[in-house]
Amino acid sequence: MSFTALLQGIAVVLALEGLAYAIAPGFMRRALASLAEAPESRLRLGGLIAAAGGIGLAWLLKLF
Repeated sequence: MSFTALLQGIAVVLALEGLAYAIAPGFMRRALASLAEAPESRLRLGGLIAAAGGIGLAWLLKLF
């Protein structure tokens, strides 16, 4: 993976997150409040699942 591809991926994530805040700021505020109250084990599991999914998706995209 090139450095440019990495930066493009980060740009897409920032754009999607920005759209979420622009379209539904109330929902995003409630979601963040919910995250602040979640136990660390739940956050850790969610982070590991998201990381594994992202790595898997990047691997699949590289194959095709």
